[in-house]
Amino acid sequence: MIRVYCHGYGVRTPLGNNAGELLQCILEGRTALKLHTGVFGCPVPFVASLFEDRASAPGLSFFESIAVEAAKDALAGTDSASVALVLASIKGNVEKIGGEDVSLAASARRIADALGMEIPPLVVSNACISGLAGLVQGFRMLRSGRYSKVLVLGAEVQSKFIVTGFQSLKALSMEQCKPFDAARDGLNLGEAAAAILLSTEEGPWEIVSGAVRNDANHISGPSRTGEGSWKALCQVLEGINPEDLAFINVHGTSTVYNDEMEAIAIDRAGLADVPVNALKGVFGHTMGAAGVLESILSMLSADRGVVLPTRGFSTLGVSRPVKVSASASKTDKKAFIKLLSGFGGVNGALLFRKGGER
Repeated sequence: MIRVYCHGYGVRTPLGNNAGELLQCILEGRTALKLHTGVFGCPVPFVASLFEDRASAPGLSFFESIAVEAAKDALAGTDSASVALVLASIKGNVEKIGGEDVSLAASARRIADALGMEIPPLVVSNACISGLAGLVQGFRMLRSGRYSKVLVLGAEVQSKFIVTGFQSLKALSMEQCKPFDAARDGLNLGEAAAAILLSTEEGPWEIVSGAVRNDANHISGPSRTGEGSWKALCQVLEGINPEDLAFINVHGTSTVYNDEMEAIAIDRAGLADVPVNALKGVFGHTMGAAGVLESILSMLSADRGVVLPTRGFSTLGVSRPVKVSASASKTDKKAFIKLLSGFGGVNGALLFRKGGER
């Protein structure tokens, strides 16, 4: 069986562009979230994590520029011509509709060209699990034996279209979000680009398995029984003892129903005793970038033997007794799960294990 490993990575966030430094920011309780007024021409203020410098490289949009920068870090020392690109995003250049080709396929081609990639790129756009689904796609491409290296690149920037859309759903909080907390009242949005280079060559972390499941519950509401997330968890748990898991890094959007659904799914899967953490209180909901960015930081934290805290969490506000990490704690375990869910009933899970561990 072909095994798939994580090698280089790169990040671009409003909190910083070095993953190791971002990890330290999280441990220090820092966040890039703040209240924005009048940004993007939005009539109502909103809390988000946004880049201040929005300069673009020649021939590229801002969205494409931060994607290329993150990708270059992940590709350092690698011949990019032989690497396949999987671009994961939800909206891409949606704010430019009417002025140019804003399709994600066009963005993927421009990004691939800027990186010197010769293999035609692929796009994964599957609501909020796009980044995780992109990693599952890259995993499957390598397991097929047709590719030797795949760069999975998740990126998202915000716009009036996105912000006002979430405001119309009454999904945004006017305060910094509180994942899984009893006082949570909505999510915050964020911007980021993150990239992971996957390869069949042995590396520091292995993707053991990945699953994507759709519970077809509602266009914007999660299943009340956590059906899709539970099924995804059960699939990636095959062959591993839950006691070997350091933590589950969850979606943790801070919305009433999504956090509740994840708690139900985790409990149903027999994982209520595994530490749970969420990073939306640091970066906001970075949408297509979330699955990749949060996987990178989870790998780095497990390398340091740390379960990261859930910023904003104080009092458990879900019906199941999940073990949400309010503060950083130590761990010596060498595996973790990344869990995500999104609009349209999509759900996904990935099992990561330290390279060389069995």
